[in-house]
Amino acid sequence: MPKPTIVDRTNISSGGAYEGIFGYSRAVRAGNDVHVSGTCAPAGHEKSDAYAQARAALAIIEKALNEAGANLQDVVRTVVYVRDINDADDVARAHLESFDDVRPASTLVQVTSMLRPWQKVEIEAYAKL
Repeated sequence: MPKPTIVDRTNISSGGAYEGIFGYSRAVRAGNDVHVSGTCAPAGHEKSDAYAQARAALAIIEKALNEAGANLQDVVRTVVYVRDINDADDVARAHLESFDDVRPASTLVQVTSMLRPWQKVEIEAYAKL
């Protein structure tokens, strides 16, 4: 039996090289749902602190949401990964700046590593239109 397809699906690319290597999209809009992949600060942030990297990741997320017809106000959940739990306050400050009025459900966890050794934070977002 063939697998049913999502009729109203849009893949959003950020143009990152790893999208083609790993086979993923920056975001996917399926009907009224927008799923934004784990997003880190791009190259050029190698010496940035966790706050600056979180702000850069959130800017990429906001752009992907906009391309999907959504915005930060539509976000209902975020998942935040940090390499060092001591960066949690700086990352939380960046998150609050984007979501103070929205207050999505959110999880923050420490992980042992990320794709690139200089990356300090990765953020996922889920929006409902």
